[in-house]
Amino acid sequence: MPVKTIVWDADDVLNDLMHTWFTEWWLPDHFDCGVSYQDLVENPPHNILKVSLAEYLESLDAFRFSRLSSLKPVPEVREWFQLHGSQFRHIVLTAVPIHTAGLAAAWVFEHYGAWVRSFNLVPSRRIGENIPVYDQTKKDFLSWWKKADIIVDDSSVNIQSARELGLQTVLMPQPWNSSSLSLSAALSKLTLLTEEVAARSYKN
Repeated sequence: MPVKTIVWDADDVLNDLMHTWFTEWWLPDHFDCGVSYQDLVENPPHNILKVSLAEYLESLDAFRFSRLSSLKPVPEVREWFQLHGSQFRHIVLTAVPIHTAGLAAAWVFEHYGAWVRSFNLVPSRRIGENIPVYDQTKKDFLSWWKKADIIVDDSSVNIQSARELGLQTVLMPQPWNSSSLSLSAALSKLTLLTEEVAARSYKN
């Protein structure tokens, strides 16, 4: 029976990049912003923070360069990999700027390299970049690649587009999406989905 493939987003799924950036990087310099992490109901959250998109991205990119290497994986997600990861293939499909992609890939393979064997990205564009555009969205990549079975992401848009491709999905809970599940419940859903996908494959 072919091994099924799970496609993982990296930031805010495998790690807690936004939470750490906001609480440890943004708030100390903007202590009077009057916004909590749970108030970040949009991603990107620049309008909520009352700054330009460019200022927000500049801050997030600076955080990536300075702190990404020390960011810890989400313990519950790491535990899921330890318990179930060997039963599937895993790839990462993320949307980071091209100039930080090497840092992101290094982080993924440091913490999840026992399971993840492929790092892929749809670059998050930055002003002044001049790079080839192969895919505009994750849906474009997945349509071309055609090997995914389950998608795990924190973006409702990415989840919906994956469903349109006929893929199983898990929306990881974050303030900016519509998930009503806890992190533990989302991972339990993932476990159930993997069992259902494997059972259908066995019957076929």
